[in-house]
Amino acid sequence: MMASSTPSSLEHTMLAASEQVPIIVVAIYCGQFKIGLCQLSVTSEKNQNLVCARNSIKAAVECGARLVVLPEMWNCPYSNDYFAKFAEDFENEDASPTFSMLSEAACSHGITIVGGSVPESSDGRLYNTSCVFGPDGKLKAKHRKIHLFDIEIPGDITFKESDFFAAGDKPTIVDTDLATDKQLFNADVGRIGIGICHDIRFPELAALYRAKGARIICYPGAFNISTGELLWEVMQRARAADNQLFVATCSPSRDSSGSYAIWGHSTLVGPSGEIIATSGHEETVVVAEIDYSKIELQRKGLPLDKQKRADIYLS
Repeated sequence: MMASSTPSSLEHTMLAASEQVPIIVVAIYCGQFKIGLCQLSVTSEKNQNLVCARNSIKAAVECGARLVVLPEMWNCPYSNDYFAKFAEDFENEDASPTFSMLSEAACSHGITIVGGSVPESSDGRLYNTSCVFGPDGKLKAKHRKIHLFDIEIPGDITFKESDFFAAGDKPTIVDTDLATDKQLFNADVGRIGIGICHDIRFPELAALYRAKGARIICYPGAFNISTGELLWEVMQRARAADNQLFVATCSPSRDSSGSYAIWGHSTLVGPSGEIIATSGHEETVVVAEIDYSKIELQRKGLPLDKQKRADIYLS
């Protein structure tokens, strides 16, 4: 497997963290930190999924990642047959093995983890929820998917996420630190906006995150093959270019269990809409460097904020 759609100035190195999971490492220079996107193969066994995620996080860290992102619905198949069964109440950490694993992994590696999303049980409802953990292992934020994916295309796909999940009602912005020991890492990963899958279709949310100072938006997602082929890359590049920031997406691999066919192609996009790193549809880990100075260069050269005509848009 090779990374695709990347600028020729990037140096690509593929490393094997294990016999099963290849790693794509994309090196750019003058970067601030590395991000890891863990594209996982999801099974119907929760414990197996937790072990796989833990190993992939470790592999990303061994390649230098200090911010790691997991996919949407990675601890269970994307199927209504599993959501309630695999759901966890995060208020009861002793009965939440997914929550506990992510917390421990973030703490042991001294990194920030955007924990993809998993089914959350709260007050008799299910939510599609992403938990973000800091390098001390503490929960920094929890994002419940705001825009639920309801689609009906005759002869192609019918899916109604609102049949089993309740929608979140708050945007999520996270201020992060790489580690408490600044002499060791001398950097942080800045302000992050969080969205889940269908949230990416709504430019208003991304614009809100930019206005509030986010420098990267992380979207765990599981686009299906139909919408993925048409829109997955387009949406990421549009959100990044419109707001002149980084966008990172992380998907399960296509060979995941369940009847929902997943597109894959976890990707990092830069502030001019350029693809920095991407994967195919198989299980892998993508590691790439992020340089936030690119944001300032892009905004200085193309000052979209100054060029906006609110007097026209709001009239």
